[in-house]
Amino acid sequence: MQIGSLKLDHKVILAPMSGVTDWPFRHIVRSLGGGLVVSEMIASEAIIHGVKKEMRKLSTNARDENPFALQLAGWQPSVMAEAARMGCDMGAAIIDLNLGCPARKVTGKLSGSALMRDESTVAAIFDAVMKASDRPVTVKMRLGWDDDTRNAPRIAKMAEDAGLSMVTVHGRTRCQFYKGAADWDAVQAVVDHVDLPVVINGDIIDGQSARAALAASGADAVMVGRATMGQPWLPAHLDHYLRQGEMPATPSLAERHAIMRNHLDLMLSHYGSHGLRLARKHVSAYANGLPHAAEMRQIANNTTDAKAVFMAMDAWFEQLQDWDEAA
Repeated sequence: MQIGSLKLDHKVILAPMSGVTDWPFRHIVRSLGGGLVVSEMIASEAIIHGVKKEMRKLSTNARDENPFALQLAGWQPSVMAEAARMGCDMGAAIIDLNLGCPARKVTGKLSGSALMRDESTVAAIFDAVMKASDRPVTVKMRLGWDDDTRNAPRIAKMAEDAGLSMVTVHGRTRCQFYKGAADWDAVQAVVDHVDLPVVINGDIIDGQSARAALAASGADAVMVGRATMGQPWLPAHLDHYLRQGEMPATPSLAERHAIMRNHLDLMLSHYGSHGLRLARKHVSAYANGLPHAAEMRQIANNTTDAKAVFMAMDAWFEQLQDWDEAA
């Protein structure tokens, strides 16, 4: 799939997820064979003012994880344009614009999916960012604000006319949040309306759903989000499935142990001692579905000493390995 001057060899993209797709997680996904990864949504003003908490969502050198897309949120065209310029200087391969976040704290500031109700501002943002960026610019959105205003095809056409390079559509309206099922069929209207590559997002959790989403929508690629938590190998496995028709084997217990250990180590090196608290959701996700997962989660959630967590993790996996060999 071609995104401007950038050729992607993968049909699966890691979705931007607040509190999840930070540098350690993106690094793990890429190390396991994943393709394009997208940063957490970052407020444009925060980049301009160098807010430390927001800047940590980027790697110290974005070129180390290319292809990497920086997702920007905001509503002021000039501010978003300056953030895009700075993002290019930091090494982002793609600038992605957020028109899809449904969170009230975002839409209340007229950002995220709230922008889909203000097409004139969207047009101004597209124009300003395109002038500021020397990298491909893309946009992620929803079907619309609600069922009465499903304007994704029109905004996609605006994006194409402005020179953007790709459109991603989550198959729900903003007012649905994450309720109900993603409407993959509705994304077909966007595909039919533009000549740009279209990526479909929403409810893609395994090979079957990825293939079904592509078939229903006619999209060029899929974007996978929450299902990657605890399964950072999933983007690479889904891409293999879509190309070869078979799903690679889930990593062994020993491999999962190494992945989990590496991820936690990266969290601690990136965030310092604060990383242990941030890693709790990842430890829980890695443990999900495995025997005595509750014990591992309890240790991670109630222990402030990193060494103790690593020791507990090692002991837990050793026990899992013994049970597996005895079965």
